[in-house]
Amino acid sequence: MQTEHVTGKEAGKVMLYALSTCGWCRKTRQLLNDLGIAYDYTYVDLLSGKDRDEVIEAVNKWNPEGSFPTLVINDNKCVIGYKEDEIRENLK
Repeated sequence: MQTEHVTGKEAGKVMLYALSTCGWCRKTRQLLNDLGIAYDYTYVDLLSGKDRDEVIEAVNKWNPEGSFPTLVINDNKCVIGYKEDEIRENLK
């Protein structure tokens, strides 16, 4: 899977599945940046073929509706959509 890494303070494994054209995805990335959190992200709409299939499968495991943004924290918590308070709470 193709991901980009953003450096910052460690808060566990943080993975953001997003769309490059999504305003809520952009706000989620900005919040993570403002918090100074290290995270990985991928723009699902920019992937193709096997990479895209793998990412869609990973998103569906956490979010069967397949909506974005989908933020997975430490492989055991998931925040679907832009929910600032929930994101902040789960990153403590």
